[in-house]
Amino acid sequence: MSITVAVPRETFPGEWRVALTPTAAALLIKSKLAVIVESGAGVEAGFTDEAYIAKGAKIAPRAEVFASADILLEVRSTVAGSSDFAALKTSALIIGFCDPLGNPQALAASASKGVSILSMELIPRITRAQSMDALSSQANIAGYKAVIMAAEASPKIFPMLMTAAGTLQAARVFVIGAGVAGLQAISTARRLGGVVSAFDVRSAVKDQVQSVGAKFVELPVDAAEGTGGYAKEQSAEQQKKQADLMAKVIAESDIIITTAAIPGKPAPKLIPATAVAKMQPGSVIVDLAAERGGNCELTEPGKTIVTHGVTIIGHTNIPATVPLHSSQMYANNLVKLLGIMVDKEGKLTINLKDDVVAGSLVTHAGEVVHDRVRDILGLPKAAAETTAPSTVSNVKLETATAGGSR
Repeated sequence: MSITVAVPRETFPGEWRVALTPTAAALLIKSKLAVIVESGAGVEAGFTDEAYIAKGAKIAPRAEVFASADILLEVRSTVAGSSDFAALKTSALIIGFCDPLGNPQALAASASKGVSILSMELIPRITRAQSMDALSSQANIAGYKAVIMAAEASPKIFPMLMTAAGTLQAARVFVIGAGVAGLQAISTARRLGGVVSAFDVRSAVKDQVQSVGAKFVELPVDAAEGTGGYAKEQSAEQQKKQADLMAKVIAESDIIITTAAIPGKPAPKLIPATAVAKMQPGSVIVDLAAERGGNCELTEPGKTIVTHGVTIIGHTNIPATVPLHSSQMYANNLVKLLGIMVDKEGKLTINLKDDVVAGSLVTHAGEVVHDRVRDILGLPKAAAETTAPSTVSNVKLETATAGGSR
C-alpha cells in the first residue's frame, strides 16, 4: 500500500501559497505515492481543483486530508496544537515552515504524539541541499518583489531618462543585507535602471555584491560571519555604531531595501528613527525583516506607514504576494527533499545519519531531537538515534520543471 502525501489549504492569514502544485503532485504520483489535496488548497496560487485531478491527485475535504496523511506537506505549519493535529496518525511526518527557533514550545508539545516534524527553515546550507533550500527559494521571490513594491510606492522612476523635457536622475537604491534576498533585490533594481549600493556585515560578500552590479559600502565595523552563510548577531554597541555610520548613505537614498535577519532572533535595528527623519520626502523603505520586528525602528509589521514623508512598507509575507511562482519553487524544494528520503528499495526512511534530514528534523519518536531546539528549550543534548524506516511502494522521484501547471 502506497504512502499518502496530503496537502491542506493554508489557514495562516494572508498565506496564499500552496505546498504542492499539480505538476509536483504528478511527479509524486508517478513515483507511486498517493496524493490527496484539500479542496481549494491551490486556488489563491492559481491552481484549480480540476488541475490537481487532471494530474491524478484526489481532492477531499479537510478532515479526510488530515486523517489520510502519512506525509503532510504545508507551507506555514500551524497544525501543532490545533484541532487538525488530533486527526493525524501518530506515525505521520509533517514538513513545512515551523518556526522551530522562534516558537519551539509548540513543536515540543507536539512531540509526545509521536509525529515527526521536519522544519524547512533548518535545511542545512550545504551543496547537496541547495535544491531543497526553501528559505533561499522564497528569499529570491521576496528580493524581487520588494523592489517592485518600492517602485510602485515611489514618486520617482528608477532609470535615468534624458528627454526634451529635461533629464530625470536615476533612483538611488541602498540594499542592507546581501544574502539571497539582497542579491536578488540588487539585480532587480539594476534591471530597472537604479543606481545601487549595498552593505553587509559579512565582508566576504563584497565580491558577490559587485558581481551583480552594485557598489559595496565599506564601513569600519567588525565582520559578523556566522555559520551556514548567515550573519551572526552583533552586540547593541556594534549595531549602534553600524547604524551611525550608515546614516549618511541612508539620507542620500531614494529607496532602501532591508533584509538583515538572524535565525531565531529579533531583526537587528539598523535604521533608527533619526535616520528616517533625514531622508528626503517621497523616499521608500521596504523592510523584509518586518516579520521579526523589522530592521527599521519605525517599521510596523504588517502595515505600510508614512512618517517624515517616508513610506515604510512592513509586509510580513512578501513571497505569498507572488503565490504561483513561490508555490512552484517551494513544491520543487519538497519534491527534492522527499527524493533523498526514499531508498533504492522504495522505502521512505527518516535517516538520522543523513546530514540533511538530521539537520532539519525537529521531533521524532516522541521527543525533540534537534540539538539547537533542545538547547533553547533547556533540554540536554539528544542521545544518538538509529534510523526509523516507514514503508512506501517502489519510488523514484524526479524534479518538477519551473513552468509547472496551472
